[in-house]
Amino acid sequence: MYKGYGQYCPLALAAELLCQRWTVLVISRLIDGCRTFTEIHRGVPLISPSMLSQRLSELEEAGLLTRRKRRGGRGYTYHPTEAALGLKGIITDVAVWGQQWARDMMPEDLDPGFLAWSMSLRLESAAMPSGRTVLEFDFSGAPKETHRFWLVNRDGNVDMCLKHPGYDTDILIEGDLRTFVECWRGFRNLREEIEARRVKLTGPHDLKRSFPDWLQFSMFASHRRKRAGQERTLCDRSTQAIEM
Repeated sequence: MYKGYGQYCPLALAAELLCQRWTVLVISRLIDGCRTFTEIHRGVPLISPSMLSQRLSELEEAGLLTRRKRRGGRGYTYHPTEAALGLKGIITDVAVWGQQWARDMMPEDLDPGFLAWSMSLRLESAAMPSGRTVLEFDFSGAPKETHRFWLVNRDGNVDMCLKHPGYDTDILIEGDLRTFVECWRGFRNLREEIEARRVKLTGPHDLKRSFPDWLQFSMFASHRRKRAGQERTLCDRSTQAIEM
């Protein structure tokens, strides 16, 4: 069935593909370097496997990805084409706009799986101890089945685990999921939240002191919130506290 806008305008033609649900997020994960179905799904955890398969097929047909048989003959890897990579700056600009002007987050937006995936890409491994470091996160305000996850760093190789990785925890991080996401997005100051014990750390003193330095936070956290609301109020308070 034809689903176009009935316009030859280049914007309309682009929107026919890019404005479908999940499509831009899937393209973004490909640009981020996700190459397998599992990796892409971890970056868009709420999409169903069948819908992800459909979107990947559509993107391949549209010339935005190429699919290659994996070594050993099982499954495929997915690679962005020049057309997809040409969207990188556009997607970044839209994300910056979202950081500044999109609606405030609702409870339904607070997906621990996406937070875990995002954090696995943004650990400052060079600032962490050599060898293996295990971070365990346990958040209230999250679904029971996803409230806990682990990040395991081994000399720069970071694994995200939704089940116990089989290693002892070096630091346990506990708190409210929304509060931590607000730190991650730059609306709150993590050190202040730790000092106020709204984010609680358990582990050796030197590791707890260094923990905030290990997080690079969202790549959009430096962009100040502009839309009036709770998140802008938090951002303004955090800025005022730093300036004082």
